[in-house]
Amino acid sequence: MAKPGELLLAYYGDDFTGSTDALEFLSRAGAKTALFIQPPTPEQLARYEGLQAIGVAGMTRAMAPAEMEQELKPAFAALRALGAAHVHYKVCSTFDSSPTTGSIGKAIDVATAIFGADFVPLLVAAPALGRYCAFGNLFARMGIGSKGTIHRLDRHPSMSKHPVTPADESDLRLHLSRQTSKKIGLVDILQVVLPAAKAAEALRATVAGGAEVVLFDAVYENQMAGIGRLIDAYASPDKPLFSVGSSGIEMALGNHWQEQGVLQPPQRWATPEAAEPLLVVSGSCSPVTSGQIDWARAAGFAEVRLDTAAIARQADASAEVAACMAEAAGYISSGRSVIVHTSCGADDARVAETNELLRELGLQGQTAKLYGTALGEIARGVAAQTSVTRIVVAGGDTSSFAARAMGIEAVEMVAPLSPGAPLCKAFAPGSPLDGLEVNFKGGQVGSPDYFGLAAQGKSKLNILNT
Repeated sequence: MAKPGELLLAYYGDDFTGSTDALEFLSRAGAKTALFIQPPTPEQLARYEGLQAIGVAGMTRAMAPAEMEQELKPAFAALRALGAAHVHYKVCSTFDSSPTTGSIGKAIDVATAIFGADFVPLLVAAPALGRYCAFGNLFARMGIGSKGTIHRLDRHPSMSKHPVTPADESDLRLHLSRQTSKKIGLVDILQVVLPAAKAAEALRATVAGGAEVVLFDAVYENQMAGIGRLIDAYASPDKPLFSVGSSGIEMALGNHWQEQGVLQPPQRWATPEAAEPLLVVSGSCSPVTSGQIDWARAAGFAEVRLDTAAIARQADASAEVAACMAEAAGYISSGRSVIVHTSCGADDARVAETNELLRELGLQGQTAKLYGTALGEIARGVAAQTSVTRIVVAGGDTSSFAARAMGIEAVEMVAPLSPGAPLCKAFAPGSPLDGLEVNFKGGQVGSPDYFGLAAQGKSKLNILNT
């Protein structure tokens, strides 16, 4: 169980936007947290005083299983060595994965050999983000931080049509069973709400019945602390508990640690100033982001359309990046906010054209790396040429590559902006982004006026900073 003053949790996020999501909920719970690009060295950790949690923003969501194994073995070993009672593999709250791309089952198989725990807790529900799990089935609101309709995952208008990992199964046990041979059990919504002793007994019985992975249902936020209590009972610095899930893990443990008195939530967050003109780089083809781009154009944002076919051909990539960088820098210098984007939604002609080209070139599945790297280079170049102070990166799959191209070493939360997408300060030694404010948002995050709120520094979160 957690104790004040020790490293409570270390996590590895399968992409950057998901990693900042976990960063936010730990920070809001009162845990001083830093998110790194790579597992931090002792020298790096020494520069961040008083840390109670650390994260690593990875890229495994876009990787094949063999590549994931090469990445995760040393990363998990490094996190285990930090001495935190909990090590969490953070995945998207819509469980984006398949047997061939971003396999969550592969991550579990790799971790089991390193941690050797009796079972792996799996918590995907995150009610604060509009993610609900009932009798093993996941439901998701259309647009995080919005009032969109809630859909069963396999009928979700966006996730069922995801360009890389389309959701065709809402039962997470069946979904995961395609990726691992481990037996998957369930503590269902009727058991989660039992008195503490009875809920603990239900968990013990599930594990005793042979479950190697245990999925927890949750529908309401007030159920999260109880789940945190259940899993924290199995964790210690000497024997870290490895878990998998969305930032629901951070919500559950954070709420539990607050009840224990281990953490004290901040009473007030700084109110960010407006940062206009704003630079947005988007690699998302989500309909939520598409609507946000439409809103921004109507509000006067300039747009720069990245020639994705030129990026895919690679030989033309440097010229295309330089041209877009110059155009975006010109808008920023003139005082106009700008969005550089790879698409305006799945129906954008560039999507089909570039996918066909990538198939011809044998580069299927490389869009995240190609687009993310290009967008990160553009952001870095614009930061070097202008006085921009805040940058938004949209798109979960592309964000990890963009952050690396931007030269970011770590980020810390500055203030809430929208659920799952905090405003952060970038630590980027040797990069023009060092000290700038950055905001990484997944494709499903935010209301239609998201980019306007980001420019103004306004939060829609109902917490103690207003």
